[in-house]
Parts: sequence; structure tokens; C-alpha cells
Amino acid sequence: MSGFDNLNTDFIQTSYSIDDQSQQSYDYGGSGGPYSKQYAGYDYSQQGRFVPPDMMQPQQPYTGQIFQPTQAYTPAAPQPFYGTNFEDEPPLLEELGINFDHIWQKTLTVLHPLKVADGSIMNETDLAGPMVFCLAFGATLLLAGKIQFGYVYGISAIGCLGMFCLLNLMSMTGVSFGCVASVLGYCLLPMILLSSFAVIFSLQGMLGVLLTVGIIGWCSFSASKIFISALAMEGQQLLVAYPCALLYGVFALISIF
Repeated sequence: MSGFDNLNTDFIQTSYSIDDQSQQSYDYGGSGGPYSKQYAGYDYSQQGRFVPPDMMQPQQPYTGQIFQPTQAYTPAAPQPFYGTNFEDEPPLLEELGINFDHIWQKTLTVLHPLKVADGSIMNETDLAGPMVFCLAFGATLLLAGKIQFGYVYGISAIGCLGMFCLLNLMSMTGVSFGCVASVLGYCLLPMILLSSFAVIFSLQGMLGVLLTVGIIGWCSFSASKIFISALAMEGQQLLVAYPCALLYGVFALISIF
């Protein structure tokens, strides 16, 4: 027993008791327990508390709309050029550049060689009338048994290019290629009459030669008059009429032979 007594005397005397251990409680959810401290900025004491349903905030129902940020700048709607309705829009032919009034005035100017030409109208790039007159000239040649559509358009293109270069060298203001093609095409109208006469009778006699010379002079005089009025080239009509006569002379040869 002396050995046990010596062993008991070796223990350190403390105030710890088993009764105290059974009465000790760990308050995990209270505010005074060891776990009520905040670790890393998170309050564990509020985690386990019960919240009544009537105190909870109701969730907003999903409406199906995606959030879009408001724009600081609202672009203005483009304004139409001619208006908002169809009544303010111009006609389709006017948008395509086809004006029947100007076509009729140019045709009368060509048919009446002594009539004063309006330079503002003649300076427009109008190719609707010349295309119709070229087709009519080729159609009358076709009635006479001559399929010369390729020659008509080829000679017209070369002649317009030559006159374009010549007029730009002679005039101070200059001229566009479309204006030259328009004027030469309108002045082809008397040549349609010559090709129509070739359908009825032969132009290789004396009457045909006189008629051909008169038609060539008519076409060249009308073309030179329009060019002079449109480009303000006073006193140079004969210089302009000579190359025009050469061009229309080629069309006359196609009509005769």
C-alpha cells in the first residue's frame, strides 16, 4: 500500500472535477460560447438561427425580360429624302432619268434645224432617246434586208469617243461623254428617214444621192447647233459640223449599200 500512496502523491492537485465536466455545456449557437467568435469576417453565430416564414422577404417573380442598360445617346431616326408617304415620292421614270418633256423638246430641236436650242436641256445626259433612235435605225435597215446592228452601235461608240475628245479640245468649259452621246443620238433621227426611204426604193440613183446629201447636212447642222449652244462656242459651228458630217456620212453609206 505504501507504493500506491507514493504514486498518489506524485499527481498534481487541481480543482478539476468530474461533476464540473457533466455540468459544462457548449453553446454552439449562443453568443457566449467559444464558437461565437468571428473567423475570417464571417459570423457563425447567425448561421443556425431560425427565421420565421412571415419575416422572410418575398422573391420577385421572373417576368421573362432581360435587363438592358439605358443608352446615354439615342440615335435619331433617318429622315426620308422625299417624305414619309408614297405621294411625296417622285415618279419611277424621273428616278431613272427619263423625262418625256425633255425628250420631246430635243426631238423638236432636231427636226427643226432653224429653231434655237435650249442649252440647259441639251446639256443633260439623256440616253433614253438615243437608244430608241438607234434601235429604230437598225430596225429600218433590217426591213431593207440589212442586219447591221453591230455596225450601228460600234460606229456610234467610236464616233462619240472621237467627238468627245475633239470638243474637249475646242471648248473652254469641257463636255461629258454622256452629253456627246446624247446629242449625237438625237441627231440620228433624220437618218431613220433615209433608211426608211431605202426600204421603198433604191438610193443608188441621182435622187438617192441628193436625198442622202440633204440628210447628212440636216444631221450635222442640228448636232453642231446643239453643241454650240450647250458649250458656248460661238463662231465655231462649221468646225463642229464637219466631223459630225463625217460620222453621219458613215451611217448614210450603211443605208445606201
